[in-house]
Amino acid sequence: MFSGTLTRRDCLRWIGAIGACAAVARPVAAATGALGRVTDRGSLTVGIYNDMPPFHAKGAGIDVELARALADALGVKLALLPFNADDNMGDDLRNMVWRGHYLGYGPADVLLHVPVDRPLMDGSPQVSIFAPYYRDRVVIARRLDRLPHLETLAQLGDRPVAVAGVSLAGWLMLGADGGAYRQQLTAHWKDGVEAAQALQRGEVAAAAGLASEIETVLRGDAGFAITPLPSPRAPRDGWAVGLAVKRDSADLAERLAKAVEELATSGRLKRMFERANVEWRAA
Repeated sequence: MFSGTLTRRDCLRWIGAIGACAAVARPVAAATGALGRVTDRGSLTVGIYNDMPPFHAKGAGIDVELARALADALGVKLALLPFNADDNMGDDLRNMVWRGHYLGYGPADVLLHVPVDRPLMDGSPQVSIFAPYYRDRVVIARRLDRLPHLETLAQLGDRPVAVAGVSLAGWLMLGADGGAYRQQLTAHWKDGVEAAQALQRGEVAAAAGLASEIETVLRGDAGFAITPLPSPRAPRDGWAVGLAVKRDSADLAERLAKAVEELATSGRLKRMFERANVEWRAA
């Protein structure tokens, strides 16, 4: 209910004129859409993950820039809602998109960095997932002076490899070739960025992680090579990430999708990734 606006019930109670009620009910109904609520409020609440470099770390990153651009496209202010990831994506969608967290925050108007994945869509009827804006993948980086070639993981030999233990790259490396590399993995790193930084310092011969994490540290450095992880279990084409809103927010989804498309075609989206030293891969 919008402050200062008569509802249909108010009309019937106080005015008693059906014609007058119909006249004021029409604009109230138009303003109850998700896009209308955002516009009336004057701000877009955008959910972004905490501690996900290079997309968000300490208030900065690619997703922060994207969130600001989306708010600008709607002509409203940005209200960031950073949050810590839960145990699975379904929990994140529940907490940040369609219901809200039991601790009292959320939901946001839109959540960023959601996998555009058919099983996730089918299993989440309360939300709409759309507007893919980047395709990530699992890669491995190596020092060329220690590993000039790496067509198979067997070529790692017994050289140390940095990887975040609680990550897709960590899971893939731990199980690769029947666990052949378990003893040489240093898996205490928080994320792929820290793993890449260990490689940069010379503490290991290779580091595995997401392309976005590895590239933001090492891309453009001639002393290192970054290639897809040579594992049959790694998703060959990676995966796209996009936006998510409540299922009944179709008008907001349509406007946000248009904004993402405009950012991509104008080159602004690519420049956001370039500023983070990440190659933008269209989804």
